[in-house]
Amino acid sequence: MIEQKHQNLVSILQEMKKVVVAFSGGVDSTFLLKVAVDTLGVENVLAVTADSETYPTSELEEAKRLAEHIGARHQVIETSELAIPGYTENDKNRCYFCKNSLFDHLVPIMQEKGFQNIVYGVIADDMSEYRPGMRAAKEQGVRGPLQEADLYKEEIRELSKQMDLPTWDKPSFACLSSRIAYGETITKAKLTKVDKSEAFLKTIGLRQVRVRTHEDIARIEVEPQDMQKLLANHQRVTEKLQSYGYKFVTMDLVGYKSGSMNRALS
Repeated sequence: MIEQKHQNLVSILQEMKKVVVAFSGGVDSTFLLKVAVDTLGVENVLAVTADSETYPTSELEEAKRLAEHIGARHQVIETSELAIPGYTENDKNRCYFCKNSLFDHLVPIMQEKGFQNIVYGVIADDMSEYRPGMRAAKEQGVRGPLQEADLYKEEIRELSKQMDLPTWDKPSFACLSSRIAYGETITKAKLTKVDKSEAFLKTIGLRQVRVRTHEDIARIEVEPQDMQKLLANHQRVTEKLQSYGYKFVTMDLVGYKSGSMNRALS
């Protein structure tokens, strides 16, 4: 089954011939880039990474290393989500504004390079979640080959492992804005606060972590098996996050959940 899905992905990419890959360096876009290069050849694939306020420097550097590891051509462009009209208001369409702006930047690159398609790392799992960015992709003709091949996250991890991609067990990542509660204005200072907090939490051995921000409250999400580790370091964590500007530091007893802020929309 998984091998057939992989072959379906190859067939979809072969039909596209030349692709620009929206490349974040995450599990999904890295796998997509690898298969695209293997299928179409280096000259027919261009990875493009958008460097912005919502994208940590550590992730940008890793994206550069991964593109080099794969042997892909890689271009980094400067963007600013905070400059997008409607974005900082942080309503339920935030991700639509973000993806629409990203694709606005990628279309001229595609045309200039003589490519025919833009692809991004939407996967089968995303079809059951609230993902307004998919509407922007549909409007701009951007395709999601992983989703078209019906590939799920665990299958992508397994195939990535078989290909010796270092991202096969990389924790899931989303832009820093996804940590800020809907309706709360997004600012550079808040994004920096989240970035510093999550970077610190990783130094105590937490891999999959989110610092959800509700004004001056930090709601930390970790995997259930890591909760004891977080509690064992509660004093250090509290002091450090308060030094970054939070007044209250809490742990979510439900644990890490992708897109957990979307619960407020239901």
